Amino acid sequence: MLKKCFAAFFTLAVVLTLAPQPVMAQADADGMPMRTADGQPDVSGIFTFRTLTPLERPTQFEGRDNLTPEEAAAFEASERNRQNRDLFDPETGAPNAGYQSRAEGGVLSYNEFWYERGIELTSDKRTSLVVDPSDGRRPPQTEAARLAAQERRAYQEEHRYDSYEDRGMADRCLSNSTAGPPFRSGAYNNNVMIFQTRGYVAIQGEMAYQARIIPLGDTAKPPFAQRKGVSRGHWEGETLVIETTQFRAENAATGPNMHLIERLTRIDSSTVAYEYTVTDPTVYTAPYSVMMPLRRTDGPIFEYSCHEGNYGLYGILAGARELERQGRQLRR
Repeated sequence: MLKKCFAAFFTLAVVLTLAPQPVMAQADADGMPMRTADGQPDVSGIFTFRTLTPLERPTQFEGRDNLTPEEAAAFEASERNRQNRDLFDPETGAPNAGYQSRAEGGVLSYNEFWYERGIELTSDKRTSLVVDPSDGRRPPQTEAARLAAQERRAYQEEHRYDSYEDRGMADRCLSNSTAGPPFRSGAYNNNVMIFQTRGYVAIQGEMAYQARIIPLGDTAKPPFAQRKGVSRGHWEGETLVIETTQFRAENAATGPNMHLIERLTRIDSSTVAYEYTVTDPTVYTAPYSVMMPLRRTDGPIFEYSCHEGNYGLYGILAGARELERQGRQLRR
């Protein structure tokens, strides 16, 4: 399914890219070079992966891979309205978009100006970024994974004010599921910088501001796990293939046994096709694959300071200790 979708979406551009030309003369339709000075396919640049296309297919589009232009326009307008924080009523919590009302503790700290979640679907108007399985949804989780997730949630609910160690990676400004690997479009900071040298590729995400330094070739791996896994890259024709394993257990995307394959292919001067396949038999009952475009954007990317976590986490725990000192019940 992944290869069929890729072929249908980018056929003409890939044909142009793969046409036999001298290495240094190879260029896209706009005359932009698509290789580095040392002859590698050029996937470098600053890109955005924001999009309104959901990761998984909504139930109203069941059985539909793509929307008509009219359907896509209606869905995009509906999503922009549903998620618009300037239209959110903090007293009643409507329209919802996942925000809490004030009665539930919501404070609505940001207005719409600060969001860059995307304003449209992918150019082929797909109903999901997941392209395999064919239903556009990730496979079911294993029973063991579901039980483990329930136990984690129950523990966190009971101990969420005990220590910073009982808060998630995002609360502690250490990681974020949208930053990857793999990338996931989120509410903001959907930007990434890719930098190439002859022997390495560096991927610097704006969210959580952590860089992945990826050796190219079959080099030795360290004996320990890392938060973003241990990655090695190689070229398959015009595609950069990155294989990542050895994830730390607290990785927000999946479990420590995830085997991730990412593929980056330059399509034109403005676009890199980004595909990935997740295999994790301890979490999912089958592998799944996602395809999304990386579209060139004006730089630079900015430092992710995460002041809410730096100051907010201190306030959360200090407030909890004060309530305990007063003998008052903590709200779980």
